[in-house]
Amino acid sequence: MRSTIKLGKISGIEIGLHYSWFIIAALIALSLGEHFHQVYPNWSPAKIWISALITAALFFVTLLLHELAHSLVAQKHGLRISGITLFALGGVSQMQDDPTDAKTEFSVAIAGPVASLIIGFACLGIAMGLGWHRPNEPLTAVTAVLVWLGYINILLAIFNMIPGFPLDGGRVLRSIIWAVTKNPDRSTRIAAGVGQVVALLFIVDGIWQFFHGAGFGGLWMVFIGWFLMDAAKASYAQVGVSEELRGIRVSDIMSRDCIAVNRGMSLQNFVDSYLLTTSQRCYAVEDQGRLLGIITPRDVSKIPRDRWEQTTVSEAMRPLKELHMVSPDTPVLDALKLMARNDVNQLPVVAQGSLQGIVSRSQIVQLLQVRAALRLPVAYRPPAELNGRNEFDVRSMSEMLSRHSKV
Repeated sequence: MRSTIKLGKISGIEIGLHYSWFIIAALIALSLGEHFHQVYPNWSPAKIWISALITAALFFVTLLLHELAHSLVAQKHGLRISGITLFALGGVSQMQDDPTDAKTEFSVAIAGPVASLIIGFACLGIAMGLGWHRPNEPLTAVTAVLVWLGYINILLAIFNMIPGFPLDGGRVLRSIIWAVTKNPDRSTRIAAGVGQVVALLFIVDGIWQFFHGAGFGGLWMVFIGWFLMDAAKASYAQVGVSEELRGIRVSDIMSRDCIAVNRGMSLQNFVDSYLLTTSQRCYAVEDQGRLLGIITPRDVSKIPRDRWEQTTVSEAMRPLKELHMVSPDTPVLDALKLMARNDVNQLPVVAQGSLQGIVSRSQIVQLLQVRAALRLPVAYRPPAELNGRNEFDVRSMSEMLSRHSKV
């Protein structure tokens, strides 16, 4: 999930907000306002809403600390973290690397709930020091805020430890199964299956609560259940994709006939001569045989239509220094992760400073579709002597399959 507002960096980790955060922040502030009004009816409206806003802000600070705990422990184990994004259902740490062993998975997963427990008990401890639970002593706004933050963080830790993948508890479960089975893919499948069952229970419970007077609270449970179900299914499917792509290199599926265009060509000429007359989605931009960058329909679309005649290809392209490149030996799964992290659809394949080809999402998807249509077993791989040759490229297989289906 990509953030829409950048807040800065902590330990090299970029912190950001997703647009959905503003919606949930407003709902939490309104809910807290109602809560403080009911519990402390003698408070003035100004005191109620100032306390509600401060509490909502501090709540998201504690969520950030929860995610930072995950991220800092991950960094300690050598995993790269690109950022943390706060959104409607809390926060998410964007790990660029997957844990390589069960112990690392357990340590990273448990760090968040432990941080929330520490924050929760610390808030309650400070509140007690300020007079909470003392008989006949009125509760101050500061104490009320601390009590609410204490309870909500303890509940957050308990909720996250529910064994529903991809919640923290589901990841802890996965790490335990991984340690027993020594098989990360199998452990993910089992944990994701448990996650789907837990999500279904959330949905059923939410529907039951809604029809028994819980109102919005019941619908909220249904929404959380639906989110968990979707995430668990995606995790289960991801294992299948990983298994299908394991052992396949970029050189096995990349497009080798990348068309080169001159840097000085106008965008109008480029569109008319190339984009509208070929099936290519990515073109190399060269100057006297030297690779400068690539240009795609997406790059062209960023330039207003009335400026195409005056804009050259080199002005619209993505320069080589800004590109995320891979080598022919890069595993396809790693290339796919790189595309997802950087929101790109193609990657130039470069070896010894020379462009070897282009690998795209569509090629990877096409490979998966062909394997599914041919019902190839997960372990099936083409003979080694065919790797990287046209006899077994994705397009040839797709065309063969298409002709077969028309017979």
